[in-house]
Amino acid sequence: MSIHEECGVFGVITQSQEDVASLTYYGLYALQHRGQESCGIVVNDDGVFDSHKDLGLVSEVFDKDTLSRFPRGKIAVGHVRYGTTGGNTRSNCQPIEVNHQKGKMALAHNGNLSNAAALRDELELSGAIFHTTSDTETIAYIVTKERLSAPSIEQAVSRAMNRLEGAYSLVIMSATKLIAARDPYGFRPLCVGILPHGGYAVASESCALSGIGAKFLRDVKPGEILVFSDGEMRSMTEHCAEKQRRSCIFEHIYFARPDSVIDGVCVQSARIRSGEILAREFPADADIVIGVPDSGLDAAIGFAAQSGIPYQIGLIKNKYIGRTFISPGQDNRVDQVRIKLSPIRQVIEGKSLVLIDDSIVRGTTSRQIVKLLREAGAKAIHMRISSPPFLHPCYYGTDIDSEEHLIANHHSTEEIAEMIGVDSLAYLPNEALGELIGSGEYCAACFNGEYPTAIPTDIRKDKFEQKLSEKYKNMKK
Repeated sequence: MSIHEECGVFGVITQSQEDVASLTYYGLYALQHRGQESCGIVVNDDGVFDSHKDLGLVSEVFDKDTLSRFPRGKIAVGHVRYGTTGGNTRSNCQPIEVNHQKGKMALAHNGNLSNAAALRDELELSGAIFHTTSDTETIAYIVTKERLSAPSIEQAVSRAMNRLEGAYSLVIMSATKLIAARDPYGFRPLCVGILPHGGYAVASESCALSGIGAKFLRDVKPGEILVFSDGEMRSMTEHCAEKQRRSCIFEHIYFARPDSVIDGVCVQSARIRSGEILAREFPADADIVIGVPDSGLDAAIGFAAQSGIPYQIGLIKNKYIGRTFISPGQDNRVDQVRIKLSPIRQVIEGKSLVLIDDSIVRGTTSRQIVKLLREAGAKAIHMRISSPPFLHPCYYGTDIDSEEHLIANHHSTEEIAEMIGVDSLAYLPNEALGELIGSGEYCAACFNGEYPTAIPTDIRKDKFEQKLSEKYKNMKK
């Protein structure tokens, strides 16, 4: 089982009418790794919003003709989605658009609200009608409700943030402004850059800024709202009670692209350090070090450098499997792994390996990768994981939603090693996580169970679909 992160957000505001749709397209293309279920773009042409959203990869949803139909404009927002709340349906595609008494708004969200269910119940009891089953619509409702009495859209966002709990990095577009906001804990990344010909871009990761030629300016601070209008950027921070930063450590281990810089830390450097720590703490007698593409590769380089064991490319990843790929059987994970990964026999055969991967969730995928390497002639396999064991659910934007599905909750490290077929197995120690980013200001609740916010009572990804189903059944009675 692969772990998925919720989304990537992107926004751009220029000083004159430009092809902002294409800028947003390239920004989303760079963020594709953050969400592959659906994507969308909304362009603002002098207060008139034009949008296109659908299920699929960026390259599947947008082509040359689709992009050419967008008007030139000064502001645009975009989104790529993997849903940790709400099903994979077209209605849940983002950005979400709202028309209300004070004007228009388009909102894109990365993260997961821990109080989404309570807020949704409150809104429904006050007469709100929901059209999606994602928690993003809840945020849109709260902002819209506050906007009815607030003097500006940024003040409405400020008031809304005092009601939202959990993870949210937001990009919001009004008729005249672009707004970026990050929750007080800074769970999910968000950064801002300067466009070559004036204007600003906001993105989940700095790699998206590089993708459109923007110069990285800085990260959005936890609890900060940035307002972009009339060629200027203005910061608001006085609205939120200060919290201790708790940025997701797994962004550096797995989610983010290695060429991104998050909160001042290079992602690739953090991964290399994880490999160095593994080599120092859990050495192995082996001929070569290999990594599982893609996020295991940098850790493998670090392990090799620290241990002196040569690094080699032993597994090749098929990078051309899109959303439309249909496996021979949806439950046939063996075939899926074989199509996605291929061992290089000339590198593997007769060798003792150190195999580096970023995580083990259920163990199914790890077992099949090990089987592929055994079939390619590996003499011994010592597996090293560049994260601690997953023991707890995540409520802040990843789909680690149940302790019962986590293999490390039911088996010891030695038992897992036997189950997946390796000669030895070791994980990155919990106490070493701070070394990756040079700070203790991170969230590692999925590893250590230390949650910064209250734990929600209903953690099902499809909780709002289930709620609708229950209502429908009651109506039929």
